[in-house]
Amino acid sequence: MRHNAKRSEEITAAALERVNNDRYILSNMIFKRVKQLNNGAEILVEANPRIEKLTDIALREIAEGKLSLERIDNPSENLF
Repeated sequence: MRHNAKRSEEITAAALERVNNDRYILSNMIFKRVKQLNNGAEILVEANPRIEKLTDIALREIAEGKLSLERIDNPSENLF
């Protein structure tokens, strides 16, 4: 069962809501965030990167409101 018992469709829907249902922006955010995670960025949700794909982790970070487009573009800024 997935984290917090949410199905992937629910996570995707929540992430899309965060970006005004713009799939292009969401895919760009996921791409940038996976690149950051690959470079050692801190994971912002409870996750096990040895088991979960980085794309799934990035999607959950966005869905849970842990990331914004501004934060991904400026990772050194603390936007919480």
